[in-house]
Amino acid sequence: MSEQNSPQVNKTGNLLDDILANPFGDNQVAPQEQPSPQFQEAKPTKLIDVIPEENRAKAYQLAEQIDPRNHQAMITYGTQAQGKLLSFSHTMLEHVQKKDIGEVGEIISDLMKRLDEVNPDELKDGKPSFFGRMFGKISNSLQEVLSKYQKTGAQIDRISVKLDRSKNVLLSDIKLLEQLYETNKEYFHALNVYIAAGEIKLEELHQKTIPEMKRAAETTNDQMKFQEVNDMIQFADRLDKRLYDLKLSREITIQSAPQIRLIQNTNQALVEKIQSSIMTAIPLWKNQVAIALTLIRQRHAVEAQKKVSQTTNELLLKNAEMLKTNTIETAKENERGLVDIETLKKTQENLITTLEETMRIQEEGRHKRRLAEQELANMENDLRLKLLEIKGK
Repeated sequence: MSEQNSPQVNKTGNLLDDILANPFGDNQVAPQEQPSPQFQEAKPTKLIDVIPEENRAKAYQLAEQIDPRNHQAMITYGTQAQGKLLSFSHTMLEHVQKKDIGEVGEIISDLMKRLDEVNPDELKDGKPSFFGRMFGKISNSLQEVLSKYQKTGAQIDRISVKLDRSKNVLLSDIKLLEQLYETNKEYFHALNVYIAAGEIKLEELHQKTIPEMKRAAETTNDQMKFQEVNDMIQFADRLDKRLYDLKLSREITIQSAPQIRLIQNTNQALVEKIQSSIMTAIPLWKNQVAIALTLIRQRHAVEAQKKVSQTTNELLLKNAEMLKTNTIETAKENERGLVDIETLKKTQENLITTLEETMRIQEEGRHKRRLAEQELANMENDLRLKLLEIKGK
């Protein structure tokens, strides 16, 4: 709050005394002697009876200072309190305009958005659906899930810092609003003193001053005294109107009190919400995520151990089966001779067949050679005869 708009405290240190120090403003006009006429009856409810005891003496003292002959004083009566109230209203307006509570709401919304981005189903090892296998990634690896949670955790930490700053600003506002509330209460009490003093004076005019002036005028039948009575009646009417204006100003202080408390309560609710988010929701979320990730690691470790055990069992079974097969085959081979009898029979048959075939081929060769020799002898004889014929010619 700026120094120009902040509530000013009296040099005496009491704001109420400061407001009441100059009831008629800075400029006062010398009182003028004027008579006054009669007025109406007193009001049934007297403010002087309900204001605090310490303020009653101030009201009576202020009532004695109200001079019907000082017309200027009636115009400025209570203006100091109204002026300070106007400055106070500007201060309130400036405070409300400068403080944007919506920013806190945006930060909390951002926090909820970040929390919602983390899907708890990602921490489950369920089988992917048919459409998931066809159109999407089957599942995120553990490292991807960890990376996503770490990124979200960093963002949440930054939001926590913003929330903590906003909480401190709201707490500062609550203290400032408390000061404004106390200042508004002082204005309320000061206006009550002004109004009570005016009502005391107005009652005195109606019940004492105007009737006495009227009787004196009627006794003397002096026209100037009748004018003084009329002037006093007019003064009482102006005082009544001035009191009405002061009551309107007092109504502003009455309305400001619950408004200030409403803003304080709203700020307090936001502080509690921020406190709950920082001290409860965020740590709880982090703890649950840490537990979930630990359980995932455990589940993966169990599955890895299960696979190792399964592979070991399968290897043992396969080795046992292979050992059985090898043993049986070895035993069979040990019981067999080096060469099977069937093999020997077959070999002998093949040998005999080969020999017989060889002999047959040799016999055919000899026969063909004999025929060739015969053929060669005939050819040689024919050639010799042919040569003899040639020589004989």
